[in-house]
Amino acid sequence: MSALLLRFLPYIAAVVLVAGALFGAYHHGVTVTDGKWQSEWNARDARDEAAKADYEASERENEQARQQSINKAIQDGQQIIDQATADADAARASADGLRGAVDDLASRLAYSEASVNSCTSASGKAATRAAMVLADVLKRADQRAGDLASVADQARARGVTCERSYDALSSGN
Repeated sequence: MSALLLRFLPYIAAVVLVAGALFGAYHHGVTVTDGKWQSEWNARDARDEAAKADYEASERENEQARQQSINKAIQDGQQIIDQATADADAARASADGLRGAVDDLASRLAYSEASVNSCTSASGKAATRAAMVLADVLKRADQRAGDLASVADQARARGVTCERSYDALSSGN
C-alpha cells in the first residue's frame, strides 16, 4: 500500500499544487476586483462630498441673500415706524395747542359766567356748562383720535415690513 501511495504521491502533489495555484489566482482576482470597486466607491464618495459642499455653499449664499433682504425690510420698516412716531408726536404737539385754546375758551366762559347779571344767570350758566362739556369732549376725542392714528400708523408699518420680509423669502425660492 505504501508503494501505491508513493506512486500516486507526485500526482496528488501536482493536483494540490494546481488547486493551490487556482485558489491563489482566484483570491488575487477577488482582491483586485475588490480594490477596483473600493477605489470607485471612494471616488464616488469624494464626488458626493464635493457636491454636498458645493450645494451647502450655494444654499448658504442664498440664505445670506434672503437674510439681507429681510434685514433691509426690517430696517425700512423701522424707518417707517420712526417716521410715524415723529408724525404722531408732531400731531400731538399741534393737538396740545388746540386743547390749550379749548381750555382758554372754557376758562373765559367760566369767567364770563361769573360776570353775568342775575336775570340771565340761569341761561348763561347752562350755556357755559354746555360749552365746557363740549370743550372737554372735543379734547378727549382729539386725544383718542391721536392715539388711534398712532397705533394704526405703527400697525401699517409693521404689516408692510412683514409683507416685504415675506416677499424677500418667497422670491428667493
